[in-house]
Amino acid sequence: MDKKTELIQKNTYTFEDLCDIVKILRAPGGCPWDAEQTHKTIRGNFIEEVYEFIEGIDNDDNAIMREELGDVLLQVVFHARIAEDNSEYFLDDVLTDICKKLIIRHPHVFADVKADTTEQVLDNWNAIKMQTKGQKTAKEALDGVSRSLPSLMRAEKISSKLNKYGHGFATEDDIISASSSLKTEEDIGKLLYLVTSYAKSKGIDPEKALYDECDRIISNEK
Repeated sequence: MDKKTELIQKNTYTFEDLCDIVKILRAPGGCPWDAEQTHKTIRGNFIEEVYEFIEGIDNDDNAIMREELGDVLLQVVFHARIAEDNSEYFLDDVLTDICKKLIIRHPHVFADVKADTTEQVLDNWNAIKMQTKGQKTAKEALDGVSRSLPSLMRAEKISSKLNKYGHGFATEDDIISASSSLKTEEDIGKLLYLVTSYAKSKGIDPEKALYDECDRIISNEK
């Protein structure tokens, strides 16, 4: 029995089966569309699938989460297959990297480091992350924040890192001062950053706060 027939006749599937299906789709005689894709052409697909999974979380919808998590997993396997076809790296390399990262960044589980609280765990995680990435200064740590993140999330991460370097979070007075003159794009950007930083200081997720406010505005519209 060939691989295609074997896959067609199965009732339940494994991670290995998913890898085999993607390999078949991209191989000669497979799907022309799948074979033509690159990391960049399906970049948007990955983002879309993640957001659709998040929608499932927000709605407490297990059916959506199950379906969209499969789509996210497909994107992981698809990108790994593209990389393997281009002799860039292999799926096993991806799995090895994440397994090593988890072991290294959990020394309180896999070594003899003590961390009894969530705060201690996060402090260790961040310290190890900076060490393994060779980040020694605040600038290097800030450069490590992905520029592809939504701006509110990026601002939140930047303000958190700056706080760890003693810069502190924004205050109400900072926001009032910045809002007194809003004439340029830079002025607006500064105010948005300060509001994000202030929210972080209060333990509020600014991305979720704005998300919920948008929902309130829509629901109140008649």
